Amino acid sequence: IQTLYVDFLKKNGFSSEEIPFYVKWLRFYFDFCNKYDHEKTDQKSLNGFILKLRQKNQTDRQIKQAKQSIFYFYKFFEIYRNKDSFTPPKNRLDPESTVNNFGDKTDVSTNQSWQEQYQLLKDEIQLRQYSPRTLKTYTHWVKKLQAYLKSKSPELVESADAKKFITHLAVEKKVSASTQNQAFNSLLFFFRYVIKKDFGNFSNVPRAKRTKYTPTVLSRKEIDAIIANLEYPYDLVVKLLYGCGLRLTEGVNLRVQDFDFDDGKLTVYGKGRKFRKVLLPKKIIPELKEHLERVKKLHKNDLNKNYDGVFMPGQIEKKYRNSAREFSWQFFFPAIQLTRLPGTKKYRRYHLHDSHVQKAVKAAVKKAQIPRRATPHTFRHSFATHLLKSGYDIRTVQELLGHSDVRTTMIYTQMLKCPHPVDVKSPYDIDDADL
Repeated sequence: IQTLYVDFLKKNGFSSEEIPFYVKWLRFYFDFCNKYDHEKTDQKSLNGFILKLRQKNQTDRQIKQAKQSIFYFYKFFEIYRNKDSFTPPKNRLDPESTVNNFGDKTDVSTNQSWQEQYQLLKDEIQLRQYSPRTLKTYTHWVKKLQAYLKSKSPELVESADAKKFITHLAVEKKVSASTQNQAFNSLLFFFRYVIKKDFGNFSNVPRAKRTKYTPTVLSRKEIDAIIANLEYPYDLVVKLLYGCGLRLTEGVNLRVQDFDFDDGKLTVYGKGRKFRKVLLPKKIIPELKEHLERVKKLHKNDLNKNYDGVFMPGQIEKKYRNSAREFSWQFFFPAIQLTRLPGTKKYRRYHLHDSHVQKAVKAAVKKAQIPRRATPHTFRHSFATHLLKSGYDIRTVQELLGHSDVRTTMIYTQMLKCPHPVDVKSPYDIDDADL
């Protein structure tokens, strides 16, 4: 077959440089058909093969070449069908047209590229200055929707498709409520700002049940025990998380200029680049100043080695060209190693990675033998609850945590409503006369 196919390509004007690539795609196509039990001469097999190539992140040029290879394979069997035992193809697909040789329209509703939509999604998110994590999450769920719809043409995607997908997540995949809500918000953004279609009413769509829970709150004794089992600089990170009520991403993203030791305040940039001022714990200010001196020495070392500075937020570096090398912009918790920029010889310093702090806390909790699950976010929960127990009002705590809505902060009041176990008596300890 290969010999006859090569001769056929030569007769159709293909060069000796092109032919090996066409033979390669035909072999891949045969392997795909054998693996997934597809008929080699059925157009549906080609659709599945192209979808598989897209999933493997093949370029548009490679996919176009693969389509041409299989198309000429179909023509080849049409001509040589009397010489082989194979039957002629049911449908012959012209990769450059949506109409086959018989004048019938081919199915173009599936196996379509969404690359343009992903680029638009990226542009819309960057326009609103959302975080890279938001882009990663939204892209993930749009890809899930694309796979669920078998790469249906984006122009044909409707609200009903999103409803089926959200229902599929809740009923068949049995995802948690938070996961389903994350998918819902991602697709809402995609419909509203990318494909610009009405998202519709989802009130009748099955939703995963949200589990009501009380956040884990550690005592001061437990917090001190965990910190005692942490090495530098992770112990200092955790002290700031608890002492200022920071999220983990807020803590590791702190820069030198965010600290005002004279006033005893810290500027924190939270979600959506919203910022707030919090008080620095007086107890740890000497440790913070000592750490700052180490950061200063590291920065001086980096300048001597002529490195390219730190990673900067937004487009600030375009406006202030040397800002990445200025000390005020350095991360307060710098990474140990430099990061090489892809495709260049430039090196920059990133901040301490979130996962390193998470692993350090997990190990410290185990060493301290705390019989509860505690993460870096647990220290933020403890910060809020301890303040409320000390008599601070809910609005003050809301501002310190950076919550937009007080209802988010209200979850910590559950800890105050629950009676302390010491104050509750078992029925065995209550006198008969009192029952």
